[in-house]
Amino acid sequence: MQKWFITLLVGLTLCVSSSIVWATVSEQPLNDAEALQGVSEGKVVFDIGMSNPQTLPLYLKVIAQTHADLVRQKVKPTIVLAFHGGAVKLVSNNRDVLPMDQHPALDEIATLIADLQKKSGVRMEICGLATKLMGVDNTTILPGIKVVGNTFVSLTGYHAQGYAAIPIY
Repeated sequence: MQKWFITLLVGLTLCVSSSIVWATVSEQPLNDAEALQGVSEGKVVFDIGMSNPQTLPLYLKVIAQTHADLVRQKVKPTIVLAFHGGAVKLVSNNRDVLPMDQHPALDEIATLIADLQKKSGVRMEICGLATKLMGVDNTTILPGIKVVGNTFVSLTGYHAQGYAAIPIY
């Protein structure tokens, strides 16, 4: 009986100890120090062709977190969101392009876009070729999003300027 009790006590002690260690480790902020070594500016272009209004808000939140993580790690964010393809319908004030059941997601997208635009180093553009092909009037694009001729050309230019391209489809 005494051996069983000692085994139980040792097991419980190990469980409690490992829980305390895990809690301590998980409370410490994660970092990207190795990847960011010597980096003072984080130049990234998010290549957004996603047409799902239910999923885009999640990605916009991740982009906002990416901005915050760069700032937290003392890296100046220089971020471009480049919308094209079906995504052009999601960043328009014209609600007629999508069914009514998707309008709450469009409202959330508009709010997240406005919040991102308030962050230092963030700008946005939309493909004029895509708006034409998708039948989206450029005058209905959310405020602060610049209409450019062709985001594929823009992406080429950003790549040549050293931007990391992150596709979101």
